[in-house]
Amino acid sequence: MVALNFDANKVEPASPPEAIPAGKYLAAIVSSENKPTKSRNGGFLELKFQILQGDYRGRHVWVRLNLDNPNPEAVKYARIELSTICHAVGVLKPNDSVELHNRPLIIHVKCRNRPDTGEIVNEVKGYEAKEAAAGQHQQAPVTDNTPPWKRQPA
Repeated sequence: MVALNFDANKVEPASPPEAIPAGKYLAAIVSSENKPTKSRNGGFLELKFQILQGDYRGRHVWVRLNLDNPNPEAVKYARIELSTICHAVGVLKPNDSVELHNRPLIIHVKCRNRPDTGEIVNEVKGYEAKEAAAGQHQQAPVTDNTPPWKRQPA
């Protein structure tokens, strides 16, 4: 048990963040975790991306890759997506997902409506090396290898 001595009436609660606009963003994977599916008959790799620059710097989007699934098509597409990520960050034979962390890449973010709530949510629908998008006006390339959470605001 932890004593808090806190009054929530005196602090405004946070509101859930809105989805970020569709577009291309400079980002990096900042965490990864293997999680079981709801049905417990497989698992997925969850990757957390952090936007590194621009108006949405510091915001996060998540990707789930069904690498362990009874549906072979789901596994096939997850492996293709993982390969695309590996090529974009320049790590072609990772032994652990942590090897993909803190390596800048361009993510293509889309917006969609959740069928159950109608809420607008983000999906990552593409990846490319940061050098391949040098002409993109939304984001500028990262010039150091400092992890995103240690960088000073621009």
